[in-house]
Amino acid sequence: MSSDADTTRGSGRRAKVFLSPSQKYEIYVRLMREEVTVGAAATEAGVDRSTIVRLRQVARQGALDALSASRPGSSGKSARDVELEQARAEIDRLTRTVTEQAVKLVVLEKKGGSV
Repeated sequence: MSSDADTTRGSGRRAKVFLSPSQKYEIYVRLMREEVTVGAAATEAGVDRSTIVRLRQVARQGALDALSASRPGSSGKSARDVELEQARAEIDRLTRTVTEQAVKLVVLEKKGGSV
């Protein structure tokens, strides 16, 4: 997983290397399988060891968050999907309310001539 970016700048510091999500995932999987060490993964990716350590922490926390959000017997919908469903239901409810009020207004206008 070598990078096309230059590894040093004029000051001797490494240039920033941005890893894609799939590259990060692959590194994480290789670390979990113990196919590579943190140091070797960092060297291959052209990043600092601390970047790999942080990647591992973020991936672990993300997995824990996802697992804690899943409940037995649930539909497996994400929190965003559930929120979207609730918002759509609220939109439908409000649409019905506005329609009912519009009908009442039309009826009242016909009865009284004005509102």
